[in-house]
Amino acid sequence: MSAHPTQLMSLSQYLIEEQLKLPQATGDFTALMSHLVYAAKVVSREVRKAGLLENILGATDQTNVQGETVMKLDEYADKVFTHTLTRCGHLCVMGSEEQEDIITIPTGYKIGKYTIAIDPLDGSSNIDANVSIGTIFSVHLRTSPQGTPGTKEDLLQKGSKQRAAGYIVYGSSTMLVLCVGKGVSGFTLDPSCGEFILSHPEMKMPESGGIYSINEGNYDYWSDEVKNYIRNIKSIEGGRKPQSLRYIGSLVADFHRNLLKGGIFLYPNDTKSSKYPKGKLRLLYEVAPMALIAEQAGGMAVTVEGKRILDLEPEELHERTTFVVGSKKEVEHFLTFIKK
Repeated sequence: MSAHPTQLMSLSQYLIEEQLKLPQATGDFTALMSHLVYAAKVVSREVRKAGLLENILGATDQTNVQGETVMKLDEYADKVFTHTLTRCGHLCVMGSEEQEDIITIPTGYKIGKYTIAIDPLDGSSNIDANVSIGTIFSVHLRTSPQGTPGTKEDLLQKGSKQRAAGYIVYGSSTMLVLCVGKGVSGFTLDPSCGEFILSHPEMKMPESGGIYSINEGNYDYWSDEVKNYIRNIKSIEGGRKPQSLRYIGSLVADFHRNLLKGGIFLYPNDTKSSKYPKGKLRLLYEVAPMALIAEQAGGMAVTVEGKRILDLEPEELHERTTFVVGSKKEVEHFLTFIKK
């Protein structure tokens, strides 16, 4: 049964109520989030009509810092988020997965106390196939002196120090999943009023699940531990029910499904590949924010060596890492396969 219209809570109301719980809150974070949400609505609008616009779909002739082809919608999303957030007055510095260096605040605009690291459009190789894609973001409090330009070191902080993390999934509906301290909440964009409405309060990842997400085409490149684990969860020995493989290849979409239904997502390193010796996913832009959401929803997030993701100290903006995330019991089962 749906909520009565007078009982609906918008994201703006939610953030104000959260702000009231903190006596020291100044409203800066709430204001920052309103600018982020505005940019997300603009990107959502373009994603919705991407198939109608030949200048949005497809690839450009450029590659990003990762050596990957930049999709046109990637470029658009990066510009929208960068332009909106660097001028909002609440950031001291910004990092984007699409840009090699830090993004500074333009001259003449106020320098704030927060940093943001953003993957403007995750899963962009799926754009032309009309598969769910998303935006991932991570917010920290700056460590350098207030009022001065932000530095790379302000961005290079442990995931455990995140002030907030979230993602927006552009799927059958546009949904924002957000962690601003304790717990995780989900908001769905209501196109009729242009507001994100609280649709999934106090989200909890099931303790266990029957889904695993991994690119099995890379099987021969995995370590023996990862191979043994995958063989185990597919096994029907003793009448067991094998786990089901579900792999979209869009981190936001794969993670979101497992958050709701339970399961495990793995992106191990390629042991025989010189291209991604430490794994492919980026610690700052993808892994750390998803790890915070997973933990706050009752799940776990580790590297293939079993290190807690939120304890990792990033050394560079585009640092990569392996990633195993999902339901608590599934990740704990994975850990039993790692050499002690």
